[in-house]
Amino acid sequence: MAAKSPAKRSLKTRAKRAAKPAAPKKRAPKKKAVKPADRKSRARRAPSEARIVEAALAAFAHEVRTPLTGILAISSLLATSELGERERRWVDTIKVGAEHLAALATLFVDAARSGNAGLSVRQDFFDLRTLALAIGDSLAGRAAAKGLQSQVEIAAKLPGFVIGDPVRLRAALENLIDNAVKFTPQGKVALNVSAVSGTGGKLSVVFAVSDSGIGLTLAEIKRLFKPFSQANVSIAARFGGAGLGLSSVKQLARAMGGDITASQQRGGGMTFTLTVALKRAKELKSEAPASDMALEFPQGLRILSIEDNPFGRVVLNAILTELGHQADFIGRGEAAPERIAQGDFDAVLMDMVLPGIDGVEAIRRIRALEGTHGRIAIIGVSGRVEDEQASRAAGADAFVTKPVSPRALATALLEATERSRAP
Repeated sequence: MAAKSPAKRSLKTRAKRAAKPAAPKKRAPKKKAVKPADRKSRARRAPSEARIVEAALAAFAHEVRTPLTGILAISSLLATSELGERERRWVDTIKVGAEHLAALATLFVDAARSGNAGLSVRQDFFDLRTLALAIGDSLAGRAAAKGLQSQVEIAAKLPGFVIGDPVRLRAALENLIDNAVKFTPQGKVALNVSAVSGTGGKLSVVFAVSDSGIGLTLAEIKRLFKPFSQANVSIAARFGGAGLGLSSVKQLARAMGGDITASQQRGGGMTFTLTVALKRAKELKSEAPASDMALEFPQGLRILSIEDNPFGRVVLNAILTELGHQADFIGRGEAAPERIAQGDFDAVLMDMVLPGIDGVEAIRRIRALEGTHGRIAIIGVSGRVEDEQASRAAGADAFVTKPVSPRALATALLEATERSRAP
């Protein structure tokens, strides 16, 4: 019998398939309806989870800033000793690096918190020119460490005193400087600071950070300010980083009434222009001495420091000893009132984040003591600037923010002891 041709087999097969009933179509699974009770449960969990995140971030900031306090304090003490030019440059590099890490820690915490409560911008009185000079020194120091040229131009008419958020503004600028130096293998980086007066005492301040580095395409620039996004994969692999910084800088700029833009430079490189709106402040006319050298800082005080971190104790002890004081240390706030009642102390350094009761409650308990013990000078200490208000409301006479510098601590001790002695 002759074999069937392939064409005939194909036609027969198609006929059989056509005769078979079509398989029923699979229905898509129904979406499970979310019950109102489930929605309420999720809504209740959200604030709780947000609080957990904020508590973790607060602990993170505290733990990171504690060693940074030590690095900055020791580098400040070293800078006052007899050093050669080369050693002094090394100390300055250490100090700049620690300040940068402290600023990045603040920026990171703000960025992570922004998903819940938004960025809270402070309105503090500060010296804009001093901040601009410090940022210029930071750029020059970091550029020199990498063998790059640097250029800093600060407008002669830049106002001195303004009202704004100097901590977060500096953190944003340090981030821009870090990127400029990191993405510039050779050449130079530059900072230009200027200001334009507006109506009603407002001031538009412009910080332009330029570099002659690798540059970016227009498509890459569009992705720069998205959270956890970098220009491209090769840049992330070569230079590292999570891409979190620039999105936070943009958020800060907008919270301060400004913005940030990125533009290409002729011949390669980039310019990042950060604009913020600040309020012009009247210069304070005070009879106080013009320099710290003219102030009569207290000497020979016996100080009780409530600090649970061993590294923090070593640092504070070094600073206080250098300032001519004697320090005793305990690690828990609830032990402070009894220790003060038993000892002959002149002042208290109270860390705000402690195991057991926090610094605010410890200050309240000290103020509840009878007689002179309850009026002892108290200085609140924290890595979070927002703790100052609660610290003073509880009864603190002064407040210092970590990283603590010898000059800041000496000034706080002067303020606190004068307040405690006032009738």
